[in-house]
Amino acid sequence: MASTSKVPPAPPRDARPSNPIDRYFKITERGSTIGTEIRGGLVTFFTMAYIIALNPIILGGKDSTGAALAAPTTIAATTALVAGLLTILMGVVANFPLALATGLGLNAVVAFSIALLPDMTWQDAMGIVVLEGLVILILVLTGFRQAVFNAVPVSLKTAISVGIGLFIAFIGFVDAGFVRIPLGQATPVELGINGSIASWPLAVFVIGLILMVILMVKKVRGAILISIIATTVVAIVVEAIAKVGGSFNADGTPNPQGFRLTVPDWPDKIVDAPNFSLLGHFSLFGAVGKIGVVSVVLLVFSLLLADFFDTMGTMVAVGSEAGLLDEKGNPPRTQQILIVDSIAAAAGGAAGVSSNTSYIESAAGVGEGARTGFASVVTGVAFLLATLLAPLVAVIPSEAAAPALVVVGFLMVTQVTGIDWKSYEVAIPAFFAIVLMPFTYSITAGIGAGIIFYVLLQVVVGKGRKIHPLMWVISVLFVLYFIRGPLQTWIG
Repeated sequence: MASTSKVPPAPPRDARPSNPIDRYFKITERGSTIGTEIRGGLVTFFTMAYIIALNPIILGGKDSTGAALAAPTTIAATTALVAGLLTILMGVVANFPLALATGLGLNAVVAFSIALLPDMTWQDAMGIVVLEGLVILILVLTGFRQAVFNAVPVSLKTAISVGIGLFIAFIGFVDAGFVRIPLGQATPVELGINGSIASWPLAVFVIGLILMVILMVKKVRGAILISIIATTVVAIVVEAIAKVGGSFNADGTPNPQGFRLTVPDWPDKIVDAPNFSLLGHFSLFGAVGKIGVVSVVLLVFSLLLADFFDTMGTMVAVGSEAGLLDEKGNPPRTQQILIVDSIAAAAGGAAGVSSNTSYIESAAGVGEGARTGFASVVTGVAFLLATLLAPLVAVIPSEAAAPALVVVGFLMVTQVTGIDWKSYEVAIPAFFAIVLMPFTYSITAGIGAGIIFYVLLQVVVGKGRKIHPLMWVISVLFVLYFIRGPLQTWIG
């Protein structure tokens, strides 16, 4: 990724700054100033703060036992807390302008794939996230990271990100009711209500999506957050005037004209003491006894792929934008960056808010001039302050926040050009990985199908010897995963 930012020339090495913050973070040495770092850190926060509103929506459903994770305000407060602490840790330990928070896509895996498996609870699902983080940490510390990175071909890595992008966009459309199961079930899904935008909540979603797209095209800083806030205000006004209510009437009958998840109404208070009761809400090995060791291993690997490779791409992209890459294309203190990121994955699961990972939105702060970890410290402090504003999350309806899922999905899908579509043995596995994620509502199914078809077609075209041994192991595990139902019946 070519740098689009102009990096000021570094001052002479003998011009050591007297400010200890400047010296520790090498602010002057990297051609920046404390003021620039503060501004860049705040821009990064406002660009990615939407996760505080989105995570409670994505994790707001029920697990397979019918239990909810926590109240939206609790999820929001804990999301902001973990993001704040880990982003500060990234700044202090790695001195790199990279912010972390609950990963979009990763939380979708937890909510819509893992937590809905038979007999699984939220604690079991978060335990798998913790295991994934610990595995990544071991891979980083032992150097095995590079082996895993090299085992999966670039085409499949790209396809995984694209497929997750489509999946996220689909979730956004469904959460807003823009795409839904028709009452007559004549087709699997339909547009809106009877094929049209026939309710005020749907109109709110469309307004929010259009506004968000326009702001992004105009390159407005914090476009996603601004749109969510503005659309929420519109939703509050709409509900105050039209009184459309929620998705169910008082007598329990469906109300297709109502707001899907949250009926927007101004809260009694804006600032409140945060509730962090989700901390420690996980069961490390609880899933093993419910879905089996093989299924747990495959789920951990699925999370690992999405988390691990996204982080690699993100840190290189941000480093390139900041002009911090060396001659080999590596950012400074790579090992420390990866260690903090792997700790973040485990910490997010241990806190009950899903895996935390590095955000590409950090590039917005770099574009504003951030060059050091001090910008990450500023971003982290902003997240910690946001924990006090959790009651505001209860106001935000899914129709106002869901456009962000669609837009982020678009950003992830743009990577599709990195796949060689003229080479069928590469393109077909990538295609199955991409389409099966939204079509089966399972990221794991998409990854598994992509890997199996890749190994199969490489053998068919006579390139079996070039397949990495780890890919053979993974493909066999995925075959077992897909037939685990009959296997469990036969074994039992």
